[in-house]
This record gives sequence, C-alpha cells and structure tokens, in this order.
Amino acid sequence: MTIVDFIIFLAYMLGMLGVGYYFHLRNVGVEDYYVGGRGMSRWHIGLSVVATDVGGGFSIGLGGLGFMIGIAGSWMLFTGLLGAWLSAVFLIPRIKQLSDKKKFFTFPEVFRHYFGPKAALIAGLISGIGYLGFTSSQLLAGAKLASAAFVDLNLNMALIIMGFIAVVYTVLGGIKAVIYTDTVQWIVLMSGLIFLALPLAWISVGGWTAIEQVLPASYFSFTNLSWQQAVNWLVTILPIWFVGMTLYQRIYASKSVTEAKKAWFIAGFFEWPLMAFMGVGLGMLSRVAYQQDMFAPLGFGAAGAIDAEMGLPLLLRTIMPAGLMGLVLSAYFSAVLSTADSCLMASSSNFMHDLFKRIFPANLSQQLEMQLSKLLTLFLGIVAVFIAMRLTGVLTLMLYSYAFMVSGLLVPLVAAVFMGIKSEKAAIAAMIGGGGTTTTLLLLNTHLPFGLDANIFGLLVSAFTFIIFKPYIIKIHEYSDLRQFSVHGHPRKEKSS
Repeated sequence: MTIVDFIIFLAYMLGMLGVGYYFHLRNVGVEDYYVGGRGMSRWHIGLSVVATDVGGGFSIGLGGLGFMIGIAGSWMLFTGLLGAWLSAVFLIPRIKQLSDKKKFFTFPEVFRHYFGPKAALIAGLISGIGYLGFTSSQLLAGAKLASAAFVDLNLNMALIIMGFIAVVYTVLGGIKAVIYTDTVQWIVLMSGLIFLALPLAWISVGGWTAIEQVLPASYFSFTNLSWQQAVNWLVTILPIWFVGMTLYQRIYASKSVTEAKKAWFIAGFFEWPLMAFMGVGLGMLSRVAYQQDMFAPLGFGAAGAIDAEMGLPLLLRTIMPAGLMGLVLSAYFSAVLSTADSCLMASSSNFMHDLFKRIFPANLSQQLEMQLSKLLTLFLGIVAVFIAMRLTGVLTLMLYSYAFMVSGLLVPLVAAVFMGIKSEKAAIAAMIGGGGTTTTLLLLNTHLPFGLDANIFGLLVSAFTFIIFKPYIIKIHEYSDLRQFSVHGHPRKEKSS
C-alpha cells in the first residue's frame, strides 16, 4: 500500500463524509431523513437497492464461495434476481399505493395497518435487531478488507475505523445521503472490478491455462453444491425481498409504483448474472493465486490454513500496482458502505418509529425528532461495531440476520397482504414462534435433519403457529351446509341464472 494508494483511498472516504454533511445541511425533517421526500427516480433507487443487497458482505462472501466451490457459488445471488422480480410484480403495487396513502416510514407500519399495534411493536423489534446484525456484518467485511490491505492494521482497529466512516456520514445525511452515495458507490465498485481487478488478476495468475491446471473440474460446474445448500439459500435469501426494511424504505422513497417496479427489475439484473459471476470469478482467481503461493510473502502460504473470505482481499493486495490499489480498495469499501449505511438507517428507523415513538408517544417538532433520530443512529452504529468484534464470519453473520427476520415476519406478511387474513393474535404467535425457533436452533448450534438451515424449521413453526392461533373462519354451529360458504367463512352469493 503506497502513499498514492492511501491518498486516493483517503480522498474517497472524505468524499463520502462530505456527501453526508451536504444532506445534513439540507434535510428539513424526518420525511427527508428516512424516506427521501418520497420522490426519487428508478435509477437512483435501483442502483441503491442492488448496492445495498449485494454490498460488502456479499462481495466478500461471494469471493469466499468462489474460493471454496467455484462458479456454483453464483446461485446464491440468483435467489436475489428471483426475489427482486417477484416482489416487483406482486408486492410493490400493493405496498406502494398503501404507503402513499398512509405515509408509512417503516415495514412494521404495514403490520400495524393489517394486524394492530402489538404486532407492529414486535415486528419493529425483530426488524431493528436483524438490521443491527446486518450492519455489523458489513462493517466486519470492510474490516477484513482493510486489515488485509494495511499490514499493521489489526481487525478490531479496522472495525473502529470502518465504523466511524460509515456511521458518521449516515448519521449526518440520512436516507438521501445513503441513496445518492449508493449510486456512486455501485458505479465505482463495478468499474473497479470490471476494468481493474478482473483483468489484472487474470494476467497475474497466468491466464486460462494456469487456471485450468490449478482448479479442479468441479469448480467449473454449476452443480458443485448440495441440494441442501441450494434450498437453504433459496429459503433464507429470496423472502428478504418481501420483509426487508431497507427495501420498504426505497419503495416509500420512489416517485410512483411504476418507478419502484422498474427499479427492482434493474436491481435484479445487476445481481445475477453480473455481480454473481464477477464475485465468484474473483474468488476462483484468488484460489489459483493461493495455490500458486502468491500469498506466501503476506504470511499465507499454500501449505497453511486460510479463511476463504480473506482470499479476495489478499489477491487485491498482491496484484495491484501503486495507485490502482487505492482505486480498487475504494471500490470494495464502496460496497461495504453502501450496505452498512442502509442497514443502519433501517435499524434506526425501526427503533425510532416502531418502538421509541410508540412506547413514549409525544408531539415532537420535525427538527427535534430528526435530532433524536441522529443520536439514535449514532448509538446503534456503535453497538454494531461491538457486535462485529464478537463475531468474525461475514457471510454467516449476514445469513443469520436474514434467517432471524424471515422466519418471524414472512408468514404474517403473506397472510395479510396476499390472503387477507388479519389476526393480531396469530401474527404475534407466528413471529414469536418462527423467530424464536430459528434463533434457538442457531444459538444451540443444533445438528438439523438433512443439513437444512434453521430458518426452514422456523418458517414451518411460524406457519403452523399462525394457523393454530388464527380465528376459525367458518362457524359450523350456525350453518348446516358448509358448501354454501366461501373460504373466508362468508355466505356465497348465488349466481343469477
């Protein structure tokens, strides 16, 4: 890491802080701070969505998958494509119209509308804690990258530095700073990967001949993963597009239903195939470099053990000449910041609107509420750094956070929005049952049947609990012929002949 690289990297980080300060001066209330004035266009929203969803965790995590299993790791982001397009078609038309009418700020306010205040309070707690875990995973991804790039920087100090940068500009600028910087960060990331990292890595390892000689044939097969892994990714990642707070904030911030839907189609395409193949491809190249002992001068010889998620950062540090290293580091830190800031804003909004304001209702001025929101965001950012210091697996931490939210929130959401079932008791029971089951299984590190993810069992418990606790919809004692009733328990109307 030369002085030129450091100057480029420092200039980029200061630029991000400058954007935060710019919007700090222009935000006039919580409408600007949390939902961007509800008038943003498809490209800003779409690039922000994909930057948030892929981000540092998936960037580093995808590199780790490419390092371990090869091109089959790209299937993880295929679930992102499916989730984005399915939610664009089925979810956005319902939610955007409702949010424009009710002026929602958070995802749990959807639960308040359909189920009531108690269900919304629990949903806010689940979402707030889940996104705090997301924030931690992104800061950890950035810290791993920084500690690999700077020889004398240990992981904890890197976490503190990353936390400072990400938290400060997010606290200052709110969602507008987040979305506009996401657009820039995504462009920087893609440019750095396409035009710098990939070609230089390809040349450094010796091209296709060397790659083919070093990597086993399984690394070039799309089936080099178990069916359990594919199911786990599908059930854990796809549903987040229906319950993710960061995504609801962007639906609310969009100009219209049409703009929001187009933004989601844009995001899906960029996730798969573009980012998916780029991420695992760089991971595969890092595996080749590791096998060729290119990391030995850095203390990671081919004969020793290595964290797969460190392969990509070490590759970048090894192959990048002076000046270009700073640009590529900025690209990857862009990915980290684009997700960390969004997750931190989501958690802050959950705790402010769904918990604090509900528990301590008060008529606050716009300015005072915005100042309290900034203080809360700062506090949560500090907590996220401490969580990241305790857990060191980026992809594991991120997927655990996904599972925690999905297993608690998906079943009630689907029941209300798509099936019209509005039982607060059933929703609360499903959230506690599903989220509690998944969390317990994860904490106990229980060996589950067929190697399936804990989230699958949490979803099953959530669905079963919802069915048990929802009110009976057909009153048998009042009617003698059940065939005359609809599925919702209302008398069928006779068709006129």
